[in-house]
Order: sequence, then structure tokens, then C-alpha cells
Amino acid sequence: MRILAINWQDIRNPQAGGAEIHITEILTRLVKKGHQAVLFCSGFPGAKSEEVQDGITVIRRGSRFNFNWVLPFTLPKVLKEHELDIVLEDLNKMPFFSPLLHNIPTLVIIHHFFGTSIFKETNLAFGTYVLLGEKLVPIYYKRFPFLTISNSSKEELIERGIPDQNINVISNGINNAFYTYNPGYPKASAPTILYVGRIKKYKGIHFLIEALVKVKEKLPQAELKIVGNGDYLNELKDLTHQLKLDSSVRFTGFVSEEEKIELYRRAWVSVYPSLKEGWGLSNIEANACGTAVAASNVPGLRDSVVDGETGLLFRYGDVDDLAGKLIRVLSDREFVARLSKGGLAWAKKFSWDQTAEKVGELMERVVREGRR
Repeated sequence: MRILAINWQDIRNPQAGGAEIHITEILTRLVKKGHQAVLFCSGFPGAKSEEVQDGITVIRRGSRFNFNWVLPFTLPKVLKEHELDIVLEDLNKMPFFSPLLHNIPTLVIIHHFFGTSIFKETNLAFGTYVLLGEKLVPIYYKRFPFLTISNSSKEELIERGIPDQNINVISNGINNAFYTYNPGYPKASAPTILYVGRIKKYKGIHFLIEALVKVKEKLPQAELKIVGNGDYLNELKDLTHQLKLDSSVRFTGFVSEEEKIELYRRAWVSVYPSLKEGWGLSNIEANACGTAVAASNVPGLRDSVVDGETGLLFRYGDVDDLAGKLIRVLSDREFVARLSKGGLAWAKKFSWDQTAEKVGELMERVVREGRR
């Protein structure tokens, strides 16, 4: 197949997140199987306008702030220069309405709707703009086939008016040859809590820092490591200082994949306190490394955690509930060993190879049916 993927950003963008990991992991595997792939996305300072990365032709136009406005004027040239069998339109924050510019079979990808949670990430004007864009999705895209990554996201699509029969759920994968459990690898000597992900307000990391105060009342040696970068970092550092936790919280910034795996393996528990997600990739990565998880009981995250078997779910924003769950995991070695064992078995069910295979089969069906 000759594939055009449209996504807000590419994996090399400093703002890249789960959507970029998802599309990259799938396209690189499809390219290795002989398919051709072009990724059309926004640019960023220092980026080339065009390059080939891992076999994918990446074309960048505009910036993350104006890409959807630039697209109608720049995409037609890309469409003219490439013979295509299918278009993947990733609705990450804003729809592009690309089928208005072509008659190529289209598969719509959506991880989750932001809804009002967008206001925790951006200003009122842009947040309102995103909300309006999301309201247009069921109006314009209702007849298109959808790919989403969790049953929670499927339920939300149905609630918004997308027909059940148009929705296909294919979970995210992990690189399970890379994220592995090493029984000889020791856990950290101090009870260590880990967060891995972008540093955004809606991720709820401030609740985790506040919960650490209560955890340390029971376990004074407890530590928290926060891995990642983002625009909410300074606020979190200020909160850490206000709560007198400077010696107990470490902000690592960006780390390599090798360093991330070491952090997962040494952590006693990995926490995902977000308001809303399409899935919880770091939950599966932590499980694959033999580490139990704790996550908000919200759409997406509850799909990636089997409560009581691979980790624990807590009420979003409830610092007392979060602290209580963490104290239990950090205090009860027999219980956490059971969660770790369950997590290892759970993580084996997910792989990017399997995900890419299923997505490729879905794309071929969309092409055959000639759906738009």
C-alpha cells in the first residue's frame, strides 16, 4: 500500500507524545513489510522541511500552532506528487477535514477526545477552538471508518454519534524485546515512586507530589522520580519546594530509552495520575519491566490496568486515595509481588508488531471497500 498519514507532529518534535509514538511504531513496521509511507505534519525550530526517517518520508509544513490552517494550501501539492491508496488522518486535538481535498479511502485515527480537559493544557481561546473542532467530528466524519486504541475511547465515540460498526479498537503495543523483566535487577533500596510522561497540568502530577507528603508520614524514606519534560515543570518544582520535598523528589528531564528501562525496573511502583487518556502506554511498559502500577480510574487508563491484578486504580484528584494505594503497594511486599507477576503476564499481550499487523489488515480492508 501507498500510505499518507496526517498527524499534528512527528516523533522528532520536542512536543511529541503518545500519538506520535503510535503512528511511528505502526508506519515503520509497515514500511519494513514493503509498504510506502509519507507522514505529513507540522514543523518545529531546526527541523528539515523534508527528510526520510526509518523509511518514512516526513514532510513538514507550518508549525504546531498553525498546521491546520496551512494544511489546505500545502496538502494538495503532496497529494499530487504521491500516488496513494489510503490516507490515515490522526485527529489529535483538531480535525483536519482532509477528505475535502481528495477522494482517497480514509481511515480516521483518534486516541481520545480532550473535552473540557483541554483547558488544563492551554488557554481559553485555544481550548474553546479545540472543543468546537471536536464537536464537528461526528458531524463530518460519521461515515468514515475509525481506529481507536481502547474500549473507553470507543464508548466515547459512540456517545458522540459515531456508529458502532464504523469503530475498530486496536490497542497500543510495546517493544517487548526492549521492555523486559530482569529478575536479577534489584529494586531501589528506598521505596521509589516513578512517573514517566509529558509534564502537563492535565497529567495530574501535582496530585502525586501532594500525595507524597502523606506517604512519607508512613514511609519517611519514600522518594519520587519524575521523568519527562513539558510546560508545567516549573510549577511542579515550585510545589515541591513549597511542600519541603526537595530532597525527596527528583526531576530527571528527558532520559534515553535505556535509562527509562532502568528507572522502571528499579521503581517500586509507577504512577499515572492523569485526568484522561486514550490508553496508558507507560503502565504496560512498567508492567513489562516487572513493576506494579497505580493509575487514575479514568477512561483509557482503566483499560490499561487490571485493578488488583496488574496495579491499582485510584479516584482522579483524590490525594488521600492515591496516598493510601501507594502506601499499600510500598508496604506490602507479598501484595506488590503478586501485582508484578500479574503485570508481566498482562504486558505480554501487547506488542507493536501485533498492533501494526492488525492495523495493516484494517487498512487493506478500507482500501478494498473504497470507503471515504
